[in-house]
Amino acid sequence: MAGQLNPHLLLAVPLAPLAGSAIAGLLGTKFFGNVVGRKVSHTATILGVLIALIISVQTLLAVIDGASYNGTLYTWMTVAGLKLEVGFLIDSLTAMMMCVVTFVSLMVHIYTIGYMKDDDGYNRFFSYISLFTFSMLMLVMSNNFLQLFFGWEAVGLVSYLLIGFWYTRPTAIKANMKAFLVNRVGDFGFILGIGLLLAYAGSMNYGEVFAKRGELAQLTLPGTDWMLLTVACICLFVGAMGKSAQFPLHVWLPDSMEGPTPISALIHAATMVTAGIFMVSRMSPLFELSDTALSVILVIGAITALFMGFLGTMQTDIKRVVAYSTLSQLGYMTVALGASAYSVAVFHLMTHAFFKALLFLGAGSVIIGMHHDQDMRNMGGLRKYMPITWITSLLGSMALIGTPFFSGFYSKDSIIEAAAASHLPGSGFAYFAVLASVFVTAFYSFRMYFMVFHGEERFGKAHAHDDHHAPAAAHGVHDDHAHDAHGAHDDHAHDDHEHHGLAPGQKPHESPLVVTLPLILLAIPSVIIGFLAISPMIFGDFFKNVIFVGENHKALEELAEEFHGPVAMAVHSLTSAPLWLAIAGVATAYYFYMVNPRVPAWFKDKFSAIYTLLDNKYYMDKFNDVVFAGGARLLGTGLWTIGDKGLIDGLVVNGSAKVVNWFSKVTRLWQSGYIYHYAFVMIIGVLGFLVWFMPFPFAK
Repeated sequence: MAGQLNPHLLLAVPLAPLAGSAIAGLLGTKFFGNVVGRKVSHTATILGVLIALIISVQTLLAVIDGASYNGTLYTWMTVAGLKLEVGFLIDSLTAMMMCVVTFVSLMVHIYTIGYMKDDDGYNRFFSYISLFTFSMLMLVMSNNFLQLFFGWEAVGLVSYLLIGFWYTRPTAIKANMKAFLVNRVGDFGFILGIGLLLAYAGSMNYGEVFAKRGELAQLTLPGTDWMLLTVACICLFVGAMGKSAQFPLHVWLPDSMEGPTPISALIHAATMVTAGIFMVSRMSPLFELSDTALSVILVIGAITALFMGFLGTMQTDIKRVVAYSTLSQLGYMTVALGASAYSVAVFHLMTHAFFKALLFLGAGSVIIGMHHDQDMRNMGGLRKYMPITWITSLLGSMALIGTPFFSGFYSKDSIIEAAAASHLPGSGFAYFAVLASVFVTAFYSFRMYFMVFHGEERFGKAHAHDDHHAPAAAHGVHDDHAHDAHGAHDDHAHDDHEHHGLAPGQKPHESPLVVTLPLILLAIPSVIIGFLAISPMIFGDFFKNVIFVGENHKALEELAEEFHGPVAMAVHSLTSAPLWLAIAGVATAYYFYMVNPRVPAWFKDKFSAIYTLLDNKYYMDKFNDVVFAGGARLLGTGLWTIGDKGLIDGLVVNGSAKVVNWFSKVTRLWQSGYIYHYAFVMIIGVLGFLVWFMPFPFAK
């Protein structure tokens, strides 16, 4: 049924979640008198996202049959011939993203009913996550840079609101402000890139800009010999570095775990952080014309993939392990972008969305069962108490480490092969980084798995970690676990002095169906979607005429020559380095945490310098605090001392007052109050006028 899609039906995709958000946020909050209750709020938002999912699936099926849409829905304004519009570009890339966003969002909405059931901000939370869904859909469906930037900033704003959802906690306020400021750095580069393209292409419409890419490739930035497209593409990628948490703009994402677990799954695993990956893929016609920009992307992604993975091996907070895993996997996607394997990057984006959302929601289920405790050192042996959470988390972990036939295997191995096939500067380091990251990923993933679900039962005891404060902070876990699952089962979870964790004699329990059902539904694509989708998405025509690869970039062609189907790929992996590195990582984690738990302590003593470096997260936070925050404080102090206090207060305000005061004191001397003094002055004045204006008798 090739042809045009119905724009009115497409419009319902973002507007349905927006309507649900408005109902929950306006009618379900104290500000408007709590007109509707919790049931209406979650029903309205879930229904809105469900409608968006159904239409998105229909759209994907229609696009597979050859349908498409690229048009303007609304012209906001026209300025000197420049049209600022709202429009949709619906092709295979957009349709796939629409399905991922709406499906994961629907699972998170359902999960939230159980997770946040006793939280006072229940309706507000549903409003926020539904508003986020609207913002993300506007981003991926846009056909112009203006709407892209609107969605880009909107997801950042809602992320800020969700990270600081528990706004009475200083740590949450600090985390959301950190995310906001770091993303502003990236967005500054992003808007510079958009501005450059607008200035030289004269349009904000994707198609019109892409049509002029040949002309843009011939231009240099005024006053330099730099290619204009190189500068513009690097600026756009700086925006992606902020949103998709690439080194060195990655520092906000681990701290964003201060927000409730459902948003960690929705925003910081499946959707918002992949916006940068989506944007670079959408801009592939431009990036393909600059090898310099691609090399920058390749190296930045490789650094993020490897060095963020190292940090994951140090964490004792269950959510932070998954957070650093997200950083590492985003680095993998970025490496694929730099290798011109855009379809591989988007393929990993899709598979990762399912298994990482599963792992985050599984972590949240563990937190519920552990009565708000997130410290893995207080867990162990949960397998028999939480069987559904256990098996789904195991499936998610197996997908993450690249187990053959699981979804993560097909996308991760394709990225490694693409990095090996690339010949751009930096590709050698990138290949080493993604290969080494296989071992690191397997180690920290199954370190978490074994510490949580197997071994000694360490919960319900009086032990060194029972206070959840100093020991956690010493390991880089900033007391998230003491507060995260506020709404899970306790009306008083906001009380900072309340005990978190299982009391002596208490046992963990499986989460309710409303929590475990999304885990089961996410586990299904985590296992099978890679097997089903690799052939059409990477080696078929799914992205034909959507993603462009230059003739001089042969990585995908080399992958296609070696690909003989998903089964053959899995069988071939039995003799490949990535699989054996993954097995080695799992085996190492098993030995360290199940067989001989003294080994990690030995490593800590023998390699204390490396441990300290990793424990302090490469001192990136301290560097930012001293250089940027300290520099800003120093600059602010100087501006206050010299500008505000010295010039404005001292010279303009107080100075003018002092001049008026002095002038008043002088003029006051002439105000004696005696009439004869005033008469004398008047006579002297008249005499002066006469002398000045009358002709002098001897003038001639």
